[in-house]
Amino acid sequence: MDIKRIYKSKVINVEKVLEKINSHDNIVSALAAAEPKEILSKLHTIAKNVENVNVTTCLPMGSYDYFENPKYKNSFFMDGWFYSPTIRKAHKNGNVSFIPNHLHLSGTKRLFHRKPNVFIGTAAPMDKHGNVSLSLSATYERTMIENADLVIIEINPNMPRTFGDTIIHINDIDYIVEADYKVPELTVVEPTQKDRIIGKNIAKLVEDGSTIQLGIGGIPNAVTRELMDKKDLGIHTEMMTDGMVDLYNAGVITGKKKTLMPGKMVATFALGTNKLYDFIDDNPAVMIMNGNWVNDPYIIGKNKKMVSINTTLQIDLTGQCASESIGHKQFSGTGGQADTAIGAQNSPEGKSIIALYSTAKIRVAGSDERKVISKIVPRLDYGAAVTLSRNDVDYVVTEYGIASLRGTSVKERVKRLISIAHPDFRDNLENEAKELMIW
Repeated sequence: MDIKRIYKSKVINVEKVLEKINSHDNIVSALAAAEPKEILSKLHTIAKNVENVNVTTCLPMGSYDYFENPKYKNSFFMDGWFYSPTIRKAHKNGNVSFIPNHLHLSGTKRLFHRKPNVFIGTAAPMDKHGNVSLSLSATYERTMIENADLVIIEINPNMPRTFGDTIIHINDIDYIVEADYKVPELTVVEPTQKDRIIGKNIAKLVEDGSTIQLGIGGIPNAVTRELMDKKDLGIHTEMMTDGMVDLYNAGVITGKKKTLMPGKMVATFALGTNKLYDFIDDNPAVMIMNGNWVNDPYIIGKNKKMVSINTTLQIDLTGQCASESIGHKQFSGTGGQADTAIGAQNSPEGKSIIALYSTAKIRVAGSDERKVISKIVPRLDYGAAVTLSRNDVDYVVTEYGIASLRGTSVKERVKRLISIAHPDFRDNLENEAKELMIW
């Protein structure tokens, strides 16, 4: 079998690829930095030839006309597993919608609803055996490739070659677009003073030998900096980040104490800067595995001392977390928050931690004035989605301390959560709790 000949026979340009897309097709795009920029940036150019093309995606990094420009809304509709800033902006156009999901079931449940006609993604260059690496994500990509009628991959020499469920053979690809662009980066958010205080509080709960899961943003970045004095930490996480590279290089992450895949840093996707991409490139210590395995709460629970660290937008006095919407407005997504929190509770000596600022500033309707509100509330905002059940929160952390909720009654939770609320709101929270008989 002449691998190089087979490869060349599949190479076509973007314009020819777009001719393969028909009206009413269901397209699935790879996640975040694994998305195919060349195809997506030109998808709108076939708008006059198609109608009702559905594109399912997750956390898109780029700004693309096909869903951002309302004049293409009759040609394309986007369904998102996780909203990014670009999707939030386009939501008002009426051509995007959110798919409620737990990450570990996102792909399989989507297949229950509709089968993809076309999968589009990215990969690192082919090796001498005819294999390419899906590089930055195996969250749902492998599942969709196995079920799609047509598989189109952008081969980009700048994509890192990763191991795990990312390896597919050239025979499983129908068309190849050769690309050469810089891998999309997610800028590291510098932790604020408030972030650092919260990070210190969370670090107190992380024991040596723990396996950790972290997300993105100022608080998770602060946590990694505060874990520098820990020993023999492991990684089993939805998303691999720059901070984890820092911990590995400092000798903090060794994976020696992991009870599942010891010595391996396990994730379902990677998103960060070139520092992260250089680290995971051709690195057998990093395994990018299928999301339906990595984020399965049963699998997560096989890690002893599993610590799930997530953030939320709002929490009520009983422990319910609204982490993905502000009222009825979709802001992000459930992602793996429930997966990892439940998984950590299945783990021997595991912990589920939720972090948030005690307050937020919001705009006063009809003016440019802003007011400060408490993010710990008697009841969630009208229409807010409950991302994490109150049954699945062990610890809540703000800049004012740690509230341990594991095994507590509602009355005890009220007292403990008020104690870590901003002092300016504590009396009012107590009064509202009494009025609403939250005890």
